[in-house]
Formats: sequence, C-alpha cells, structure tokens
Amino acid sequence: MIQMNRATSSERAVKTILIMGSYDGFVKRLFVLLLATLISLVTLHAEAESDEEKDAISSYIERLRQERAINRQVQDLKQKVLDLNRDLFVLEENLLFPANTQVAVFVSMNLGEFFQLDSVELKIDDKVVAHYLYTEKQVQALYRGGVQRLYVGNYRNGDHELSAFFVGTGPQGREYRRATSTRFVKSSKAKMLELKIVDSVAAMQPEFSVTEWE
Repeated sequence: MIQMNRATSSERAVKTILIMGSYDGFVKRLFVLLLATLISLVTLHAEAESDEEKDAISSYIERLRQERAINRQVQDLKQKVLDLNRDLFVLEENLLFPANTQVAVFVSMNLGEFFQLDSVELKIDDKVVAHYLYTEKQVQALYRGGVQRLYVGNYRNGDHELSAFFVGTGPQGREYRRATSTRFVKSSKAKMLELKIVDSVAAMQPEFSVTEWE
C-alpha cells in the first residue's frame, strides 16, 4: 500500500512538472506573440509617420517650386514693363523732340577737388530754359562719371547762343560763381552739347567748358 502511495505521489509530481512546463511554454509563446505584435504595431506607426513626413516634405518642395516659378514670372513681367516704359519714353522723345529740331544739353564733372557743385542755370538765346539744384548723391554720381541730361528742347536750324552759370563751393570753402558760353549751329540733325566741369591742377581751380558731341 505504501509503495502504491509512493508511486501515486511520484506520478502526481511528474504530472505537475509537465503541467508547469507546458504553462511556462505557453507563457513564453504568448509573450513572444505579444512582443511580435507590439513590434509590428510600432513598425506600422513608424512607417505611417515616415510616409506623412515624406508627404509633408514633398508638399513643401512643391510649394517652393511654385513660388520660385511665380517669382520668375513676376520678374519677367517687371522687366517687360520696364522695357515697355523705355520704348514708350523713346517714342515720346522722338515725337516731342524730333531730330531735325532737337537740342539736348548734358552736364559732366571730372574729379571735383576744387569745386562742389550746387546749381546750374542754362540759357539759350538769352532765355532761361533750365535751373537745377543738386543733392549730395547727385553730385557724387557725377564725380563717379555720371552724365546728367540737363535740358532738351526744339530749335529751328541756324545760329544759337548757349550760356551756363555754375554756383558752388570753390577752393578754401568759398562761394564760387562762374559762367561759360558758346555759339552753335543747329542743322537738320539733333544737336548734343555737354557742359564740362574739370579740375585744373595747374591753376588749382575748376574749369568750365562746352563741348559738342559728334
């Protein structure tokens, strides 16, 4: 009897071990399954976020391309408007001042150490046709080689007289007033005259002259 009880106890122990072993295996399999499911969910979420980021980046790049295309179109349109304004200006000039009657007067400066230009008054045939006051920026532009168109008008063919009066600051900061004049012949072609202000290093003062463009 005692032996049978012992055998029964041993069988129960073995069954218990087997059951516990099966339970542990089930738990492990369940854990692995849950872990795999969790990894799959994380991967799917990451892929979804990656796709959203890619879509967002693609949309941003596309917007940049569209903005650049629009900017190019705007710049092209601005250039066309500028070209059109220039052409209209030239056309207006030709209509208002045709070559057979046109007389244009320009102003230029060289160096400018001995003279600071303030204003210019222009007379043609003893009539004041232009009076111009200069800003500092305009004077600096002339110093850098700029040429200003002071006046353009219509005159009949024949002899005419031009007089220019310059006011500014001369050597040692004193007020400086000078004038220059010339006679010119207007033909059927446009007449271009240039008022030149040039420093004379030898005389330590500015010189004023009128030159006809060929």
